[in-house]
Amino acid sequence: MPQNALRSILPAVGMAADRAAEVNISGGTDPILPTPFRVGVAGAATLAATGLAAADLWELRSGRKQSVSVDVRHATASLRSGHYMKLGEGAVSHARNSIVGVYPTKDGRWSYIHANFPNHRAAALGVLGVPEDRDAVAKAVLNWNAADLEEAIIAAKGAGGMARTHAEWAQHPQGAALASLPLMEIVRIGDSKPEPLPAGNRPLSGVRVLDLTRVLAGPTCARTLAEHGADVLKITGAHLPNLGYQEWDTGHGKLSAQLDLREAKNVETLQGLAREADVFSQGYRPGTLGGRGLSPEELAAIRPGLVYVSLCAFSHAGPWASRRGFDTVVQTVSGITSRQAEVVPAQTAGPQFYPVSAIDYCTGYLMAFGAMAALKRRATEGGSWLVRISLAQVGKWIVDLGEVSGDAARAAPGEFTAAELESWSTVSETPSGKLRHLKPVVQLGETPALWARPSVPLGYHQPVWPARG
Repeated sequence: MPQNALRSILPAVGMAADRAAEVNISGGTDPILPTPFRVGVAGAATLAATGLAAADLWELRSGRKQSVSVDVRHATASLRSGHYMKLGEGAVSHARNSIVGVYPTKDGRWSYIHANFPNHRAAALGVLGVPEDRDAVAKAVLNWNAADLEEAIIAAKGAGGMARTHAEWAQHPQGAALASLPLMEIVRIGDSKPEPLPAGNRPLSGVRVLDLTRVLAGPTCARTLAEHGADVLKITGAHLPNLGYQEWDTGHGKLSAQLDLREAKNVETLQGLAREADVFSQGYRPGTLGGRGLSPEELAAIRPGLVYVSLCAFSHAGPWASRRGFDTVVQTVSGITSRQAEVVPAQTAGPQFYPVSAIDYCTGYLMAFGAMAALKRRATEGGSWLVRISLAQVGKWIVDLGEVSGDAARAAPGEFTAAELESWSTVSETPSGKLRHLKPVVQLGETPALWARPSVPLGYHQPVWPARG
Protein backbone atom coordinates (compact mmCIF):
# COMPACT_ATOMS: atom_id res chain seq x y z
CA MET A 1 0.00 0.00 0.00
CA PRO A 2 2.75 2.64 0.72
CA GLN A 3 4.21 2.02 -2.72
CA ASN A 4 0.82 2.62 -4.35
CA ALA A 5 0.38 5.84 -2.41
CA LEU A 6 3.83 6.97 -3.54
CA ARG A 7 2.92 6.15 -7.13
CA SER A 8 -0.05 8.49 -6.82
CA ILE A 9 2.21 11.37 -5.74
CA LEU A 10 5.11 11.30 -8.18
CA PRO A 11 3.29 12.33 -11.39
CA ALA A 12 2.26 15.61 -9.71
CA VAL A 13 5.80 16.91 -10.36
CA GLY A 14 6.36 15.06 -13.62
CA MET A 15 8.17 12.11 -12.05
CA ALA A 16 7.39 8.64 -13.42
CA ALA A 17 5.10 6.67 -11.09
CA ASP A 18 7.17 3.51 -11.46
CA ARG A 19 10.06 5.22 -9.67
CA ALA A 20 8.23 4.32 -6.47
CA ALA A 21 9.91 0.93 -6.78
CA GLU A 22 13.27 2.61 -6.11
CA VAL A 23 12.35 3.28 -2.48
CA ASN A 24 12.73 0.60 0.21
CA ILE A 25 9.65 1.04 2.41
CA SER A 26 9.61 -1.14 5.54
CA GLY A 27 7.74 -1.27 8.83
CA GLY A 28 4.39 -2.66 7.74
CA THR A 29 1.28 -0.68 6.96
CA ASP A 30 -1.87 0.74 8.55
CA PRO A 31 -3.48 0.57 10.96
CA ILE A 32 -0.57 1.66 13.12
CA LEU A 33 -2.65 3.95 15.32
CA PRO A 34 -6.41 3.82 16.11
CA THR A 35 -7.85 5.49 13.03
CA PRO A 36 -9.47 4.15 9.87
CA PHE A 37 -7.45 6.59 7.77
CA ARG A 38 -4.19 5.39 6.26
CA VAL A 39 -2.07 8.01 8.00
CA GLY A 40 1.02 5.81 8.18
CA VAL A 41 0.89 5.12 4.47
CA ALA A 42 0.40 8.84 3.82
CA GLY A 43 3.37 9.82 5.96
CA ALA A 44 5.66 7.18 4.49
CA ALA A 45 4.71 8.00 0.90
CA THR A 46 5.16 11.76 1.23
CA LEU A 47 8.50 11.30 2.99
CA ALA A 48 9.62 8.78 0.37
CA ALA A 49 8.85 11.39 -2.29
CA THR A 50 11.18 13.86 -0.56
CA GLY A 51 13.87 11.19 -0.47
CA LEU A 52 13.60 10.57 -4.22
CA ALA A 53 13.75 14.30 -4.94
CA ALA A 54 16.83 14.73 -2.73
CA ALA A 55 18.47 11.74 -4.42
CA ASP A 56 17.77 13.29 -7.83
CA LEU A 57 19.50 16.52 -6.81
CA TRP A 58 22.46 14.54 -5.53
CA GLU A 59 22.68 12.65 -8.82
CA LEU A 60 22.54 16.00 -10.63
CA ARG A 61 25.54 17.15 -8.58
CA SER A 62 27.62 14.00 -8.52
CA GLY A 63 26.38 11.72 -11.26
CA ARG A 64 25.81 9.07 -8.60
CA LYS A 65 22.55 7.46 -7.54
CA GLN A 66 21.86 6.59 -3.92
CA SER A 67 19.40 4.40 -2.06
CA VAL A 68 16.28 5.77 -0.35
CA SER A 69 14.65 4.04 2.62
CA VAL A 70 11.65 4.88 4.81
CA ASP A 71 10.19 3.09 7.83
CA VAL A 72 6.39 3.39 7.96
CA ARG A 73 6.19 3.34 11.74
CA HIS A 74 8.86 6.03 12.14
CA ALA A 75 7.08 8.04 9.46
CA THR A 76 3.82 7.75 11.39
CA ALA A 77 5.48 8.97 14.58
CA SER A 78 6.80 11.97 12.65
CA LEU A 79 3.20 13.05 12.07
CA ARG A 80 3.06 14.06 15.74
CA SER A 81 6.75 14.67 16.30
CA GLY A 82 5.98 17.57 18.63
CA HIS A 83 4.67 15.05 21.17
CA TYR A 84 8.05 13.34 21.47
CA MET A 85 10.20 16.29 22.52
CA LYS A 86 11.88 16.84 25.86
CA LEU A 87 13.71 20.08 26.65
CA GLY A 88 16.10 19.61 29.52
CA GLU A 89 14.43 17.22 31.96
CA GLY A 90 10.84 18.04 31.08
CA ALA A 91 8.49 17.36 28.19
CA VAL A 92 7.61 20.32 25.98
CA SER A 93 3.95 21.13 26.59
CA HIS A 94 1.69 20.88 23.56
CA ALA A 95 -1.57 21.60 25.37
CA ARG A 96 -4.32 23.41 23.47
CA ASN A 97 -6.25 26.35 24.84
CA SER A 98 -9.13 25.19 27.03
CA ILE A 99 -11.89 26.41 24.71
CA VAL A 100 -10.54 24.70 21.60
CA GLY A 101 -12.85 21.88 20.54
CA VAL A 102 -16.20 20.82 19.14
CA TYR A 103 -19.52 21.91 20.59
CA PRO A 104 -23.13 20.86 19.92
CA THR A 105 -25.26 23.50 18.21
CA LYS A 106 -28.95 24.45 18.26
CA ASP A 107 -29.72 22.49 15.08
CA GLY A 108 -28.23 19.23 16.34
CA ARG A 109 -24.91 19.66 14.50
CA TRP A 110 -21.39 20.22 15.83
CA SER A 111 -19.20 23.30 15.53
CA TYR A 112 -15.41 23.36 15.90
CA ILE A 113 -13.82 26.42 17.43
CA HIS A 114 -10.12 26.90 16.73
CA ALA A 115 -8.76 29.20 19.42
CA ASN A 116 -5.09 28.47 20.06
CA PHE A 117 -3.99 31.90 18.82
CA PRO A 118 -5.18 34.91 20.86
CA ASN A 119 -6.59 36.72 17.82
CA HIS A 120 -8.69 33.74 16.74
CA ARG A 121 -9.80 33.14 20.30
CA ALA A 122 -10.88 36.77 20.64
CA ALA A 123 -12.80 36.54 17.35
CA ALA A 124 -14.78 33.48 18.48
CA LEU A 125 -15.47 34.88 21.94
CA GLY A 126 -16.57 38.17 20.42
CA VAL A 127 -19.07 36.43 18.16
CA LEU A 128 -20.40 34.35 21.03
CA GLY A 129 -20.38 37.26 23.46
CA VAL A 130 -18.87 35.30 26.35
CA PRO A 131 -15.64 35.30 28.40
CA GLU A 132 -12.88 32.73 28.00
CA ASP A 133 -14.68 29.90 29.79
CA ARG A 134 -15.47 26.52 28.23
CA ASP A 135 -18.86 26.15 29.91
CA ALA A 136 -19.88 29.65 28.83
CA VAL A 137 -18.77 28.90 25.28
CA ALA A 138 -20.76 25.65 25.23
CA LYS A 139 -23.92 27.42 26.37
CA ALA A 140 -23.49 30.20 23.82
CA VAL A 141 -22.87 27.79 20.92
CA LEU A 142 -26.21 26.12 21.68
CA ASN A 143 -27.91 29.36 20.59
CA TRP A 144 -26.48 29.05 17.07
CA ASN A 145 -27.07 26.89 14.02
CA ALA A 146 -23.72 25.37 13.03
CA ALA A 147 -23.55 26.84 9.51
CA ASP A 148 -24.42 30.32 10.76
CA LEU A 149 -21.77 30.18 13.48
CA GLU A 150 -19.21 28.98 10.96
CA GLU A 151 -19.77 32.03 8.78
CA ALA A 152 -19.97 34.46 11.69
CA ILE A 153 -16.60 33.35 13.11
CA ILE A 154 -14.95 33.52 9.68
CA ALA A 155 -16.40 37.00 9.11
CA ALA A 156 -14.89 38.06 12.46
CA LYS A 157 -11.46 36.85 11.18
CA GLY A 158 -11.54 33.75 13.34
CA ALA A 159 -11.14 30.09 12.45
CA GLY A 160 -13.32 27.03 12.80
CA GLY A 161 -16.15 25.29 11.02
CA MET A 162 -19.20 23.06 10.97
CA ALA A 163 -18.59 19.31 11.15
CA ARG A 164 -19.71 17.72 7.90
CA THR A 165 -19.77 14.21 6.50
CA HIS A 166 -17.69 13.18 3.49
CA ALA A 167 -20.86 13.22 1.38
CA GLU A 168 -21.80 16.72 2.49
CA TRP A 169 -18.32 18.02 1.74
CA ALA A 170 -18.36 16.46 -1.72
CA GLN A 171 -21.54 18.42 -2.48
CA HIS A 172 -20.23 21.66 -0.99
CA PRO A 173 -18.99 24.21 -3.59
CA GLN A 174 -15.51 24.17 -2.05
CA GLY A 175 -15.39 20.40 -1.96
CA ALA A 176 -16.41 20.36 -5.62
CA ALA A 177 -13.69 22.89 -6.48
CA LEU A 178 -11.06 20.74 -4.78
CA ALA A 179 -12.21 17.67 -6.70
CA SER A 180 -11.09 19.31 -9.93
CA LEU A 181 -7.56 20.03 -8.69
CA PRO A 182 -4.46 17.82 -8.66
CA LEU A 183 -2.71 17.04 -5.39
CA MET A 184 -0.21 19.84 -6.05
CA GLU A 185 1.07 21.90 -8.96
CA ILE A 186 4.38 23.24 -10.26
CA VAL A 187 3.82 26.21 -12.57
CA ARG A 188 6.43 28.13 -14.54
CA ILE A 189 6.05 31.84 -13.69
CA GLY A 190 9.11 33.36 -15.34
CA ASP A 191 12.07 32.78 -17.59
CA SER A 192 15.71 32.51 -16.62
CA LYS A 193 18.76 30.59 -17.73
CA PRO A 194 19.49 27.15 -16.25
CA GLU A 195 21.16 27.57 -12.87
CA PRO A 196 23.46 24.85 -11.54
CA LEU A 197 23.18 23.91 -7.90
CA PRO A 198 25.72 25.62 -5.61
CA ALA A 199 28.82 23.61 -4.76
CA GLY A 200 28.56 21.28 -1.80
CA ASN A 201 28.57 17.74 -0.47
CA ARG A 202 24.86 17.35 0.27
CA PRO A 203 21.80 17.41 -2.03
CA LEU A 204 20.84 20.99 -1.06
CA SER A 205 24.21 22.39 -0.01
CA GLY A 206 24.34 26.13 -0.61
CA VAL A 207 20.64 26.37 -1.42
CA ARG A 208 19.07 29.28 0.45
CA VAL A 209 15.49 29.02 1.69
CA LEU A 210 13.39 31.85 3.11
CA ASP A 211 10.71 30.41 5.38
CA LEU A 212 7.77 32.76 5.97
CA THR A 213 5.40 30.07 7.17
CA ARG A 214 3.85 29.41 10.56
CA VAL A 215 2.34 26.61 12.67
CA LEU A 216 3.19 23.15 11.22
CA ALA A 217 2.84 22.45 7.48
CA GLY A 218 4.97 25.25 6.04
CA PRO A 219 7.66 25.09 8.74
CA THR A 220 7.87 21.32 8.16
CA CYS A 221 8.66 22.01 4.51
CA ALA A 222 11.64 24.20 5.37
CA ARG A 223 12.77 21.79 8.10
CA THR A 224 12.76 18.99 5.51
CA LEU A 225 14.86 21.06 3.10
CA ALA A 226 17.29 21.80 5.95
CA GLU A 227 17.75 18.10 6.66
CA HIS A 228 19.21 17.70 3.17
CA GLY A 229 21.65 20.59 3.55
CA ALA A 230 19.77 23.80 2.71
CA ASP A 231 20.49 27.04 4.56
CA VAL A 232 17.06 27.99 5.92
CA LEU A 233 16.29 31.43 7.33
CA LYS A 234 12.94 31.57 9.11
CA ILE A 235 11.36 35.02 9.13
CA THR A 236 8.62 35.91 11.60
CA GLY A 237 7.48 39.01 13.45
CA ALA A 238 7.73 39.71 17.16
CA HIS A 239 4.10 40.88 17.10
CA LEU A 240 2.75 37.61 15.66
CA PRO A 241 1.33 35.01 18.05
CA ASN A 242 2.97 31.59 18.11
CA LEU A 243 2.82 28.30 19.95
CA GLY A 244 6.25 27.79 21.48
CA TYR A 245 6.39 24.00 21.30
CA GLN A 246 5.82 24.00 17.55
CA GLU A 247 8.88 26.18 17.00
CA TRP A 248 11.09 23.63 18.75
CA ASP A 249 9.57 20.86 16.63
CA THR A 250 9.88 22.56 13.25
CA GLY A 251 12.96 24.69 13.91
CA HIS A 252 15.59 22.00 13.39
CA GLY A 253 18.26 23.13 10.95
CA LYS A 254 17.10 26.75 10.74
CA LEU A 255 18.32 30.23 11.43
CA SER A 256 15.55 32.43 12.84
CA ALA A 257 15.10 36.19 12.45
CA GLN A 258 12.30 38.69 12.92
CA LEU A 259 11.03 41.38 10.56
CA ASP A 260 7.86 43.38 11.03
CA LEU A 261 6.51 43.46 7.47
CA ARG A 262 4.09 46.25 8.38
CA GLU A 263 7.11 48.53 7.98
CA ALA A 264 8.32 49.34 4.46
CA LYS A 265 11.99 49.17 5.41
CA ASN A 266 11.57 45.58 6.60
CA VAL A 267 9.80 44.61 3.38
CA GLU A 268 12.83 46.01 1.55
CA THR A 269 15.11 43.94 3.77
CA LEU A 270 13.10 40.82 2.95
CA GLN A 271 13.23 41.59 -0.76
CA GLY A 272 16.99 41.92 -0.44
CA LEU A 273 17.17 38.49 1.18
CA ALA A 274 14.96 37.11 -1.61
CA ARG A 275 17.38 38.41 -4.25
CA GLU A 276 19.99 36.03 -2.85
CA ALA A 277 17.59 33.15 -2.14
CA ASP A 278 16.73 30.05 -4.11
CA VAL A 279 13.43 29.13 -2.43
CA PHE A 280 10.78 31.42 -0.92
CA SER A 281 8.19 29.51 1.10
CA GLN A 282 5.07 31.26 2.39
CA GLY A 283 1.80 30.19 3.93
CA TYR A 284 -0.48 33.19 3.63
CA ARG A 285 -3.90 33.12 1.99
CA PRO A 286 -3.94 33.73 -1.81
CA GLY A 287 -3.38 37.39 -2.64
CA THR A 288 -2.37 38.40 0.89
CA LEU A 289 1.23 39.25 -0.06
CA GLY A 290 0.29 40.89 -3.37
CA GLY A 291 1.00 44.60 -3.52
CA ARG A 292 3.86 44.31 -1.03
CA GLY A 293 6.32 43.21 -3.65
CA LEU A 294 6.17 39.65 -2.31
CA SER A 295 3.81 37.87 -4.71
CA PRO A 296 5.17 35.01 -6.85
CA GLU A 297 5.41 37.19 -9.95
CA GLU A 298 6.88 40.17 -8.11
CA LEU A 299 9.62 38.13 -6.47
CA ALA A 300 10.36 36.21 -9.67
CA ALA A 301 11.00 39.59 -11.31
CA ILE A 302 13.36 40.55 -8.49
CA ARG A 303 15.06 37.15 -8.45
CA PRO A 304 14.75 35.28 -11.76
CA GLY A 305 15.08 31.57 -11.10
CA LEU A 306 13.33 31.70 -7.74
CA VAL A 307 11.28 28.72 -6.57
CA TYR A 308 8.22 30.14 -4.81
CA VAL A 309 6.31 27.67 -2.60
CA SER A 310 2.76 28.74 -1.74
CA LEU A 311 0.62 27.08 0.91
CA CYS A 312 -2.95 27.90 1.92
CA ALA A 313 -5.81 26.13 3.67
CA PHE A 314 -8.42 25.60 0.95
CA SER A 315 -6.54 26.08 -2.36
CA HIS A 316 -6.51 28.94 -4.88
CA ALA A 317 -9.86 27.86 -6.36
CA GLY A 318 -13.45 27.90 -5.12
CA PRO A 319 -15.46 30.17 -2.81
CA TRP A 320 -13.26 29.39 0.20
CA ALA A 321 -9.97 30.22 -1.53
CA SER A 322 -9.34 33.17 0.79
CA ARG A 323 -10.59 31.46 3.96
CA ARG A 324 -8.17 30.89 6.80
CA GLY A 325 -7.89 27.38 8.14
CA PHE A 326 -5.76 24.76 9.83
CA ASP A 327 -5.34 20.97 9.74
CA THR A 328 -8.06 20.57 12.37
CA VAL A 329 -10.43 22.88 10.51
CA VAL A 330 -9.96 20.94 7.28
CA GLN A 331 -10.52 17.66 9.13
CA THR A 332 -13.75 19.05 10.55
CA VAL A 333 -15.39 20.56 7.49
CA SER A 334 -14.41 17.74 5.12
CA GLY A 335 -15.85 14.81 7.07
CA ILE A 336 -12.70 13.37 8.61
CA THR A 337 -13.62 14.05 12.23
CA SER A 338 -17.16 12.74 11.75
CA ARG A 339 -15.83 9.54 10.22
CA GLN A 340 -13.15 9.10 12.92
CA ALA A 341 -15.82 9.29 15.63
CA GLU A 342 -18.06 6.86 13.75
CA VAL A 343 -15.36 4.21 13.39
CA VAL A 344 -13.35 4.72 16.60
CA PRO A 345 -15.77 6.15 19.19
CA ALA A 346 -14.21 8.15 21.99
CA GLN A 347 -15.27 8.68 25.60
CA THR A 348 -16.56 12.14 24.72
CA ALA A 349 -19.42 12.74 22.28
CA GLY A 350 -19.06 14.41 18.94
CA PRO A 351 -16.58 14.47 16.05
CA GLN A 352 -13.02 13.35 16.84
CA PHE A 353 -9.61 14.17 15.40
CA TYR A 354 -7.40 11.31 14.37
CA PRO A 355 -4.36 10.86 16.63
CA VAL A 356 -1.77 12.67 14.47
CA SER A 357 -1.51 15.87 12.41
CA ALA A 358 -1.32 14.00 9.13
CA ILE A 359 -2.56 16.80 6.88
CA ASP A 360 -0.08 19.31 8.31
CA TYR A 361 3.04 17.18 8.18
CA CYS A 362 2.23 15.45 4.88
CA THR A 363 1.58 18.85 3.31
CA GLY A 364 4.96 20.03 4.58
CA TYR A 365 6.70 17.00 3.12
CA LEU A 366 4.95 17.52 -0.21
CA MET A 367 5.93 21.20 -0.26
CA ALA A 368 9.57 20.17 0.18
CA PHE A 369 9.17 17.53 -2.52
CA GLY A 370 7.78 20.14 -4.91
CA ALA A 371 10.52 22.64 -4.05
CA MET A 372 13.26 20.11 -4.80
CA ALA A 373 11.57 19.03 -8.02
CA ALA A 374 11.38 22.69 -9.07
CA LEU A 375 15.07 23.22 -8.21
CA LYS A 376 15.90 20.33 -10.51
CA ARG A 377 13.86 21.96 -13.29
CA ARG A 378 15.64 25.26 -12.70
CA ALA A 379 19.00 23.52 -12.96
CA THR A 380 18.16 21.64 -16.15
CA GLU A 381 15.82 23.94 -18.06
CA GLY A 382 15.88 27.27 -16.24
CA GLY A 383 12.87 29.33 -15.22
CA SER A 384 11.16 30.62 -12.09
CA TRP A 385 8.65 28.22 -10.57
CA LEU A 386 5.56 28.31 -8.36
CA VAL A 387 4.82 25.25 -6.21
CA ARG A 388 1.18 25.46 -5.16
CA ILE A 389 -0.60 23.27 -2.60
CA SER A 390 -3.24 23.44 0.13
CA LEU A 391 -4.14 21.57 3.28
CA ALA A 392 -7.53 20.67 1.82
CA GLN A 393 -5.98 19.11 -1.30
CA VAL A 394 -3.78 16.92 0.89
CA GLY A 395 -6.71 16.06 3.14
CA LYS A 396 -8.66 14.88 0.11
CA TRP A 397 -5.69 12.76 -1.01
CA ILE A 398 -5.47 11.10 2.42
CA VAL A 399 -9.19 10.31 2.35
CA ASP A 400 -8.85 8.95 -1.18
CA LEU A 401 -6.24 6.45 0.02
CA GLY A 402 -9.16 4.54 1.53
CA GLU A 403 -9.73 3.09 4.98
CA VAL A 404 -8.68 0.09 7.01
CA SER A 405 -11.40 -2.03 8.60
CA GLY A 406 -13.14 -0.67 11.66
CA ASP A 407 -12.18 -3.67 13.78
CA ALA A 408 -8.51 -3.26 12.87
CA ALA A 409 -8.59 0.47 13.54
CA ARG A 410 -10.17 0.01 16.96
CA ALA A 411 -7.66 -2.70 17.89
CA ALA A 412 -4.59 -0.62 16.99
CA PRO A 413 -2.42 0.55 19.91
CA GLY A 414 -2.49 4.22 20.84
CA GLU A 415 1.27 4.61 21.22
CA PHE A 416 4.59 3.31 19.96
CA THR A 417 6.85 1.23 22.16
CA ALA A 418 9.50 2.90 24.29
CA ALA A 419 12.18 0.99 22.40
CA GLU A 420 10.92 2.30 19.05
CA LEU A 421 10.83 5.89 20.23
CA GLU A 422 14.33 5.54 21.67
CA SER A 423 15.68 4.21 18.37
CA TRP A 424 14.10 7.07 16.42
CA SER A 425 15.30 9.84 18.76
CA THR A 426 18.36 12.03 19.09
CA VAL A 427 19.50 14.97 21.23
CA SER A 428 20.42 18.47 20.01
CA GLU A 429 22.24 21.15 22.02
CA THR A 430 20.07 24.27 21.80
CA PRO A 431 20.50 27.74 23.36
CA SER A 432 17.83 26.67 25.87
CA GLY A 433 19.35 23.32 26.77
CA LYS A 434 19.35 19.76 25.50
CA LEU A 435 16.41 19.01 23.21
CA ARG A 436 15.44 15.38 22.72
CA HIS A 437 13.46 14.87 19.53
CA LEU A 438 12.83 12.52 16.61
CA LYS A 439 15.51 12.09 13.96
CA PRO A 440 14.84 12.53 10.23
CA VAL A 441 12.87 9.59 8.84
CA VAL A 442 14.31 9.35 5.34
CA GLN A 443 17.50 7.33 5.05
CA LEU A 444 19.77 8.07 2.08
CA GLY A 445 22.63 5.75 1.20
CA GLU A 446 25.34 8.36 0.56
CA THR A 447 24.18 11.67 2.06
CA PRO A 448 22.52 10.99 5.43
CA ALA A 449 19.68 13.31 6.36
CA LEU A 450 20.64 15.48 9.32
CA TRP A 451 20.09 18.95 10.78
CA ALA A 452 23.33 20.89 10.97
CA ARG A 453 21.80 23.57 13.21
CA PRO A 454 19.69 23.15 16.37
CA SER A 455 16.28 24.69 16.96
CA VAL A 456 16.57 28.18 18.42
CA PRO A 457 14.14 30.70 19.93
CA LEU A 458 12.34 32.91 17.40
CA GLY A 459 14.38 35.95 16.45
CA TYR A 460 17.66 34.44 17.69
CA HIS A 461 19.60 35.52 14.58
CA GLN A 462 19.94 38.63 12.44
CA PRO A 463 18.17 38.67 9.04
CA VAL A 464 21.33 37.96 7.03
CA TRP A 465 22.45 34.98 5.01
CA PRO A 466 25.42 32.89 6.14
CA ALA A 467 28.24 32.58 3.66
CA ARG A 468 27.76 29.73 1.19
CA GLY A 469 29.96 26.75 1.82
